[in-house]
Amino acid sequence: MRISAQQLLRILPNAGANAGVFTPALNTAMGRYQILGVRRVAAFIAQVGHESGQLRYVRELWGPTPVQSRYEGRADLGNTEPGDGSRFRGRGLIQITGRVNYAECGEALDLDLISNPQMLEQPEWAAKSAAWFWSIRDLNALADVGAFDKITRRINGGQNGAADRRVLYERALGVLA
Repeated sequence: MRISAQQLLRILPNAGANAGVFTPALNTAMGRYQILGVRRVAAFIAQVGHESGQLRYVRELWGPTPVQSRYEGRADLGNTEPGDGSRFRGRGLIQITGRVNYAECGEALDLDLISNPQMLEQPEWAAKSAAWFWSIRDLNALADVGAFDKITRRINGGQNGAADRRVLYERALGVLA
């Protein structure tokens, strides 16, 4: 199943012209990682839609906020060098965050994301990194059984933005059915 720019815009109306920019990249990424069929595609588009502000942000806005300040020096994220918190801020359609996650993603996509973290801001890599993240967390299996809240937890560790994610999911199911 491929999604059209028109369908994407109906699901993510605030995406504007970015719907057309991201449609080919999303279709390629979803095909590569078997994000196929209505349930999988609807869940994936809803989650990346929320995480990216409806395809408007591929880089985490940086304050730094108090939460972002805690990225610095976090061993679990691999942020061991000064400046790693900001350098390896969330990027891509599902915000890949931290040196260790950039390294793993880069290895999977055959990119040097440690030297070039901004590559995840390009539509192709923003979409592929999101689909890679989706795949390694086995989110297709959860989408297949409609476990949308579990998908949200695996993406952000809780239910942050759950209401918006759910609205986007229901809209996507309607548009794609």
